[in-house]
Amino acid sequence: MMNPTSIPDPGSAIEARFLASLQSVLPTQRPIVLHEPLFKGNESSYVQECIDTGWVSSVGKFVDRFERDLAEMTGSRHAVAIVNGTAALHVGLKLAGVATGDEVLVPALSFVATANAVSHCGATPHFVDSSDSNLGLDPQALREYLGIVAERTGDGLRNKSTGRRLAAVVPMHAFGHPVDMDGLLAISRDFSLPIVEDAAESLGSLYHGRHTGTFGICGALSFNGNKIVTTGGGGALLIQDSALAQHAKHITTTAKRPHQWAFFHDEVAWNYRMPNLNAALGCAQLERLDAFVAAKRQLAQRYQMTFANDPDIRFVAEPPGCRSNYWLATVALRHPSIELRDKLLAVANDTGLMVRPAWTLLNKLPMYQACPSAPLTVATQLEGAIINLPSGPAVALGVGS
Repeated sequence: MMNPTSIPDPGSAIEARFLASLQSVLPTQRPIVLHEPLFKGNESSYVQECIDTGWVSSVGKFVDRFERDLAEMTGSRHAVAIVNGTAALHVGLKLAGVATGDEVLVPALSFVATANAVSHCGATPHFVDSSDSNLGLDPQALREYLGIVAERTGDGLRNKSTGRRLAAVVPMHAFGHPVDMDGLLAISRDFSLPIVEDAAESLGSLYHGRHTGTFGICGALSFNGNKIVTTGGGGALLIQDSALAQHAKHITTTAKRPHQWAFFHDEVAWNYRMPNLNAALGCAQLERLDAFVAAKRQLAQRYQMTFANDPDIRFVAEPPGCRSNYWLATVALRHPSIELRDKLLAVANDTGLMVRPAWTLLNKLPMYQACPSAPLTVATQLEGAIINLPSGPAVALGVGS
């Protein structure tokens, strides 16, 4: 484990070595952004077909095809196309039974959407620690923490301090690296905690041969412009239960009962379905997913070799037995230091190489500072250590060719 008390001199040698390592891997043209979409397939023709036929809204053949293709590629029984990843996670939490007044266990080291989706349910995020090995929620730390703060009652698992129900746990597969799902599934069984996977970043990632997002009640994907494949804006839910998938489609289509002309809605719901126009873009992008994953993995291998002998910086490799899509290739300072991290960020960005830090821990954001939290020892270290490297498919294909 990293030692936060032993920090190297943040001098020019480390900065120069970091920059030289990036330059040894990446193309010479500048700037190189962190992750941008690549449209070199059927995107234009599919989108033009939507325009020519007038099928641009939330009904159309590309929505149906996109859902079928996603289900086939991920091995999920069902996929439900949704307007964005945050909305997908929101619906997934509702399907898991999260209600107003509940608490949901989420990693503090995550994108803000993970916590926002909980808030959209009227529930409270309850922050827990991460693992140094895969950057995701740490099952061992969570188990120990639940043994202290949780109690089993006739109304479910509850937080002893707040009295609120602990309604679900949301692991997030950070930067494409699969979380320890075996450990989390054991916690789910032992504590009767439903799992809703935040798989927004991990399309194409496998945990011991099984696609992320297919282990819990459901898994949420994102197809934002910076994801491994994009629909411009979009998301999806991967669901194994047929009745649950049908309900997901119903409540993301304003809960309107099918009828030739009548508008009758049978529950409070959302207008969350993905438009056909976006799905057309996604269908073309999915045709190249395997090529994108292969190229990004080759790029990650180049990064890993480059940083292999660096005394101050380590490459974050995929967990054993897993396949990461390496959505964002990541290095980490061996001795966490936000000061040094920011110097490395500055020297690379000033040179036209866009690198970025991990997110500010969610428990530090103003709207979440009062939320319950476990000790966040590892997450705090990772916040001061992580640097994401340029990883877009165009860069990856260029480096690998």
